[in-house]
Amino acid sequence: MRHNPSAQVVEVRQKLFLVDCGEGTQLQLRRSKIRFTKLGHVFITHRHGDHCLGLTGMISTFGMLGRTAPLHIYAPIDLVPMLKQQVDFYCRDLGYDLHFYELDTAENVVVYEDRSIEVWTIPLFHRVPCCGFLFREKSTPRRLERGIYPKSYAYCSDTRYDPSIAQMVKGVTALYHESTYGEDKQSYATTYHHSTAADAATTALEAGAEKLILGHFSSRYEDETVLLDQASRIFSNCMLASENAIIDI
Repeated sequence: MRHNPSAQVVEVRQKLFLVDCGEGTQLQLRRSKIRFTKLGHVFITHRHGDHCLGLTGMISTFGMLGRTAPLHIYAPIDLVPMLKQQVDFYCRDLGYDLHFYELDTAENVVVYEDRSIEVWTIPLFHRVPCCGFLFREKSTPRRLERGIYPKSYAYCSDTRYDPSIAQMVKGVTALYHESTYGEDKQSYATTYHHSTAADAATTALEAGAEKLILGHFSSRYEDETVLLDQASRIFSNCMLASENAIIDI
């Protein structure tokens, strides 16, 4: 493995949201100097281990560090019972409250909202129930007066290509999209319900995205620039994701 399992922190107006929590996430948070206490909401896309196996350990660590603020966890309905079982077994007497929210991965709906942002689910097409998340900043009269316009960020996890995805993230400022395979492994993408770099770029183009971030690379590729090259032929403004990268949108 050349890359760590999936996890991203999305910061909107000084609020921090964690999307996916693969193994080693808490170590990466430490390396990035992100304060654990600032994370209040965790969004999990699906039950495959590279997207959720770091969550129980992180929850336990939060308790050992004396966390008192509640933690809100949003996950597909088929995953929530398993997470609760793990927490009950490994994380008793945490000292803070856990709130679980079951997601219907087939729905495109708002699952979190405050004065600053909305978070929408994006139905995806994987081997198990799976959804992405769209973080959409709200506008305020004061920000508009200062010429500051709302931004949006879409996180599209494991999925095969489907044109409906682009419609749900239309006009997105930045799109993170899995690009597990290149053109040489199209049969793998079809079999395992993943996307190629070209699929990701097509989605970005159809959505009218401003920027595309490619990620979730197969370990078969020693050099992911081949994926970047293939995506760039379709959508020019794209980049490769990398560990501990900070991307300002």
